[in-house]
Amino acid sequence: MFNRKSTNIDEKYVEEKVAKVDEGDVELAAKNQQEISDKILNANALKKYTELGKVMFGMLQDYRKGIYKDVPWFTIAAIAFALLYVLNPLDMVPDFIPGIGYVDDFAVLTFSLRFMETDLHKYLDWKLEEGEEA
Repeated sequence: MFNRKSTNIDEKYVEEKVAKVDEGDVELAAKNQQEISDKILNANALKKYTELGKVMFGMLQDYRKGIYKDVPWFTIAAIAFALLYVLNPLDMVPDFIPGIGYVDDFAVLTFSLRFMETDLHKYLDWKLEEGEEA
């Protein structure tokens, strides 16, 4: 899923890759929550996504449990794709390259957010109505 010859990440690239996500990718993202969370927290360029990552994982987990179904598949796929992309250390710009290693991760998260922002707000509203913390 993550191989691409060009290093140009744009919204169309993200949309095409999200469309290829399946249930196995969702499961893989959910099973690697701790590793993905640690990577986001420890990468200075990605720290602004720490709270967003928690909400994304919450929605993913509630969707998998069948608790929250009021979400389009494309949003679930966008979450899984973005989180798995961040987890992959050898993506378009390898994470070990100082200074620029997380630029592509940041871009994928930013573009993915455009696809899921409204649904994340709906999910947070639902959590508030349920009296739960997101």
